Amino acid sequence: MTRRQRRTGIALAASLGLVGLGVGVGVGTSASAAQAPAPAAHPRAAHVWVTTPDRAQLLSDDGPLPFSGAAAGQQVQVNEKHTYQVMTGFGAAITDSSAVDLYRLDPRTRSRLMAELFDPQHGEGLSFLRQPMGASDFVDGKDYTFDDLPAGQTDYAMRHFSVAHDQRQILPLLRQAKRLNPQLSVVASPWSPPAWMKTNDSLVGGKLIDDPRIYRAYALYFVKFIESYQRAGVPVDFVTLQNEPQNREPAGYPGMDFPVAQEVRLIDALGPMLRAAHLRTKILSYDHNWTEHPNDIDTAKKLGEDPEVNYPYDVLHSDAAKWVAGTAYHCYNGDPTAQTALHQAFPQKDIYFTECSGSGSTDLAATFSGTLEWHTQHLVIDNLRNWAKSMINWNLALDDNFGPHLGGCGTCTGVVTVNSDGTIYRNAEYYTLGHLARFVRPGAVRIASTTGGDTGVQTVAFRNPDRSVALVAWNADQTAAQTVSVHDDGAAFAYQLPAGAVATFTWAGRH
Repeated sequence: MTRRQRRTGIALAASLGLVGLGVGVGVGTSASAAQAPAPAAHPRAAHVWVTTPDRAQLLSDDGPLPFSGAAAGQQVQVNEKHTYQVMTGFGAAITDSSAVDLYRLDPRTRSRLMAELFDPQHGEGLSFLRQPMGASDFVDGKDYTFDDLPAGQTDYAMRHFSVAHDQRQILPLLRQAKRLNPQLSVVASPWSPPAWMKTNDSLVGGKLIDDPRIYRAYALYFVKFIESYQRAGVPVDFVTLQNEPQNREPAGYPGMDFPVAQEVRLIDALGPMLRAAHLRTKILSYDHNWTEHPNDIDTAKKLGEDPEVNYPYDVLHSDAAKWVAGTAYHCYNGDPTAQTALHQAFPQKDIYFTECSGSGSTDLAATFSGTLEWHTQHLVIDNLRNWAKSMINWNLALDDNFGPHLGGCGTCTGVVTVNSDGTIYRNAEYYTLGHLARFVRPGAVRIASTTGGDTGVQTVAFRNPDRSVALVAWNADQTAAQTVSVHDDGAAFAYQLPAGAVATFTWAGRH
């Protein structure tokens, strides 16, 4: 970064009030890191923003790159005419814990941070949120759903249903995010139905009672939730029916063993009910790992159950598939090629990526570089090159003890960390999301780009609705810089990408 760029970054950070939020202006924050990019003024010039594993550059504006007839380095061919999936968005989850942590900030600081995260003109422009329906492992207090009753009682008509819990913090944050980015989409997922619907009368573990009255009641629970959120100013665009349905014995937090047959029955109950209520919310199935985790397979065998290793295929092969818009995936086992395999089998059904968390330690530098590398390779590039329409991280915000949380993950990192002294630390997830969300708008289409191997420069490319092009490139070599030459429509530019760095290039497209 040049001295001029550093001065510009400090001035802009001060004008936005970001210095008080803990932005490290001495480690690469620049003017353009806080502003949404515009296509280069000249149609044959590109622009580049860079993040390095050592934090020397953090979404730093590295200036214009003129196109020329030829350029040296690893060649990346971009083909705007060859298109793939249309993007829905990129973001995280405002869990109960995220809301609590954000509300520990004073109102002015919280508003500035929300603008930094969601404003598409002057911030990250996050555009997709995953909302837990009730408690997950990230709560500050006890587990809950929206229709909790004393043991032995039932509520098939949902007379006691209420989202009052979310009215205090979660819904105000969601409304604020929606105001900041009107293109924001929301996918909602339950970790557990109410305990009275389950075989063990507990939010932790167990199964859904296999009774037609329960399926109807649980489908109504979804409809009531969607309608309540809509009245509260937060439309729900998608629902999944169970977070991680093959996590049969969750570690002390809400969850449920939800076999294919039960998911199919719930879809068959919910699909017609959504239509009758004139709700446009789409159903996504599965919502679990690229491939079933060995621990989940072992648990199934211990319980004498079929592991159902082809869960997403089995749902889409069922008659209930007519109500299913697509399949949701998580990152904790397997790899993104599973998405392409499913797409090839069911090309008419969409693929969404809905959860992945980084894992932290007391070594912030190692956590940052490791997460930047893994998330860029597997979530930004491989995931989107394998047909995903989204990339959603887990918690939007956590505290400096990776919480609060109740059971479950004790080292999960948020997109940002709200420190006990009120400062904000932007984790690697902030930058991997930023390299997408700042430059790739909802409605953008993925376009063809060649990509390097295990030690080359790997890429994924998009054409925005305004016809601008965004190319995300990552230097997989963690030890040496590499020169990349990007070719589009007979012209090219070159850039030397630092070791392990991720960059986003933008330019005005021709098509």
